[in-house]
Amino acid sequence: LCPCLIYGAYAFLPFDAPLLPTLSARLVYTLRCAAFATFPIVLGMIVSGISRLCSSALEPFGELQQEVEIHRTYVSQSVHLFILYFFNMAVLATYLPQEALKLIPLLTGLFAISRLIYWLSYALGRSFRVFGFSMTFLPLLAMLLWNLYSMFILEPDNLLA
Repeated sequence: LCPCLIYGAYAFLPFDAPLLPTLSARLVYTLRCAAFATFPIVLGMIVSGISRLCSSALEPFGELQQEVEIHRTYVSQSVHLFILYFFNMAVLATYLPQEALKLIPLLTGLFAISRLIYWLSYALGRSFRVFGFSMTFLPLLAMLLWNLYSMFILEPDNLLA
C-alpha cells in the first residue's frame, strides 16, 4: 500500500520541490520537512500529559493505568522511529536527483499519517496496530536499503568524502 500511496501522490499532486543545487540546501529542506513529522509526537505528548493529569492514580510515580501507558508507549516508539526516519531522510536527500526531491515531503506526510494511524489502532486494540507500524517501518526500511545501495554500489568512491 505504501508504494501505491507514494507513487499516486508523486504523480498526481501538483507541486514540485524547489531548486536545491547544494548539499546544504537539501539538508535544510529535509530539516524543514522533518519538522512537520514531529506533529504526531507533540500531539502524543500533549495527550499523554493530559491523560496522566486526569488519571485516578494516587501516586504519580506508581504503576500507570493502561490509558496512560498507551500514550507513553506511543510517544516513546514514535521518537525512536523519528530519529531513524530523520537520519535516513537526510542521507536520502543527498543522493536523490533534483527531480525526485518531491519524495521528501511525501515521505514526511506518510510518516506523520502512519504514526497517527498507528496511535489510533493501538488505542483501539493492540492486534490492529501492525498496519500503522508497517506503514511507518517499511518505507523506513526501503529508505535504508536505498541509502546503503547508493553509498556502497552507486558511489563507493565518495563514501567518506
